[in-house]
This record gives sequence, structure tokens and C-alpha cells, in this order.
Amino acid sequence: MLYYLFIEVAGGEGALNLARYITFRAGAAFFTSLVFAFLFGRPIINWLRVKQKKGQPIRDDGPERHIVEKAGTPTMGGVMILGGLLIATLLWARLDQGYIWIVLLVTLGFGLIGFADDFLKVSRFSHRGVPGKVRLGIGLLISLGAAYWATQLQPEALQYRVAVPVMKDLAPNLGFLYLPFAMLVIAGSANAVNLTDGLDGLAIMPAMIAAGSLGIIAYVVGRTDFTEYLGVNYVPGTGEIFVFCSALIGAGLGFLWYNAPPAMVFMGDTGSLALGGALGAIAVATKHEIVLAIIGGLFVLEAVSVIVQVASFKLTGKRVFKMAPIHHHFEQKGWAEPTVVIRFWIIAVILALIGLATLKVR
Repeated sequence: MLYYLFIEVAGGEGALNLARYITFRAGAAFFTSLVFAFLFGRPIINWLRVKQKKGQPIRDDGPERHIVEKAGTPTMGGVMILGGLLIATLLWARLDQGYIWIVLLVTLGFGLIGFADDFLKVSRFSHRGVPGKVRLGIGLLISLGAAYWATQLQPEALQYRVAVPVMKDLAPNLGFLYLPFAMLVIAGSANAVNLTDGLDGLAIMPAMIAAGSLGIIAYVVGRTDFTEYLGVNYVPGTGEIFVFCSALIGAGLGFLWYNAPPAMVFMGDTGSLALGGALGAIAVATKHEIVLAIIGGLFVLEAVSVIVQVASFKLTGKRVFKMAPIHHHFEQKGWAEPTVVIRFWIIAVILALIGLATLKVR
């Protein structure tokens, strides 16, 4: 919006010319979302506390200390993240770029699914929210629509291909199978982040790290000079996603101010599903679906731990982990919550650096 006002209407003279640069607008989006969180975070938390009264229902089958330590903490803090993210992106991104709308609408769509789920849980004070099949079905439809839209914006030569990291010229054409593949990337990412959100600050920092890494990738693949030098696919228009990612990091840092242990608010499904969906949509838009599995490897690990635990118990009656997702396994082993969180953050940083290294290693 401001790009149009500064450049198209005002002519981009003087300092207004800065709006032409993605890097400037990304920085502005970061501070806009961060300031939003600091200004409205406490009022949002107070409003959620009043409306929810008892806070988020704590699962009886989770770690015992959670029942005491986390009781009464309000949830749905994801509205704080979404508010800052949406406002900052709409203000500073070029809205004539389709990829921005894909990522925004996927984020909002999954955020609404999570909001409905959180609302039903707190209003009933029960763990039963939106039925799992309904959540999954709507999420898959949103993901399929986003995947199809992305293919229509991408160069014809790349539309149904999947780039393989490190292998410069290997990008198999999946044909009609690409759409369900991309759909699963987006929906799987949303649910993986959702499973990771179980400890104070655990999900938001890795989500910011992944967003920062994917933002760099989006900026690189949107420029011909960088793609020619690095030997990666050029996807015109994706550079604007960098603005979105910067806004996400600003909103995430603002949320972490209130979510740091002991958390004043939980992001809930409102935030975790939205953030995961956003990461998946960015990966599909930039043709880095496989790299997302590396950068977001922590989320993959959390999701796989649940799948393995459920499959093992159904097939053999035995559990592989003391508790799933895997962060609860380490809690049960005696790790303090901050220890689990910070060590998982370290893992997220390492995986993000490995993912970014695939840009250069060819």
C-alpha cells in the first residue's frame, strides 16, 4: 500500500525513493509488526484473560507439572502475531505481486481454522475443538488452492517440478502429482508447527528462524543476478515474500516477549497453524519444498515422533518415547523446560544454516 503511495502517487522523490527497495520495506515491516506487538500485546492478553477466565485447558495426559504451572494461562495469543503480520505486510509489501496474496491468504486461512479450534476449546473448557477430520479437510483445501495458484504464477518450465537440493540440474517433473505433493507440504508444515507448540517459547523461535531463512531464499530466487551466480531457479516476484518474512519475525519477537517462560499467553492453534501454513506456502512459492524439510527439520522431528509413537503403540502396544511429541519425552527424562526449549532453538539454528548452505553447494 505504502509502496503505491510513495512511488506511484508521490513519484518516489527524495527519501520516498527508499520504498523501491525490498530491503528497506522489509526492515520497515519488521519494526511495524514489532511495535504493534509491544503496543497491543498487553491489552490483547488482558482481553483474552477476561474472556477465557480459566485459560487454556491443560491436558491430563501431559507432564504433571503443566497442570499446576500452566493452569489459567490464556491462549489464542496468535491473534497478536497475525495482527502485526497482516498490518505490516499490507502496509509495506507490493500488493500487485500474487505470491504475497498466496502467503497471506494461507496464513489467514489456517489462522481462522486454529481460531475456531481454540474458541471451541476455551468456551467448552475441553480439549475437543474442531473435529480433526474437519480441520484436516479444510486445511488440505486451502493448501491445494494455494499450490494451484502458485503454479500459475511460476514460469512454465518450473510449474510442476521439484528442485532437489545440491543437485544443480535435477528437478523432476511430477506432472499432475505435484499439486497433491505441494498440498501436503503446506498442510504438513502447518500441523508440524502445531505439534511443536507445547512449551513456552518452543515453537515461535524456530518459526522465526525458518521464516528468516526462507525470506533470504525468497529474496535470492527473485533476483536474476543471484540465481545466475548460485545456479538456482529464478522465480520472478518472490522477492516480496522477504517483506512478509521480516514482518513475521517482528511479530514473533513481540509475541515472544510475552511468551517467554513463564508464559503470559500461549499462541494456541491460532498462531501455530498459521505460522506453519505460512512456511509451507513460502516453500512452495519459491520452489524449495525439500529445503523446507531441512530448515524446518525440528518441526519434522516433532511430527515424526508422534507418528512413530502412535504407530508403535497400535502395532505392538509399546511406546518408543516416554511421551510424544518428543519435547515432552525430554521433559519426562528430567530436562528442565528452559533446557529443552533452548537446546531445540540451537538445533533449529543449525538446521537453518544447513538449509541455507544448499543455495551455494551445487
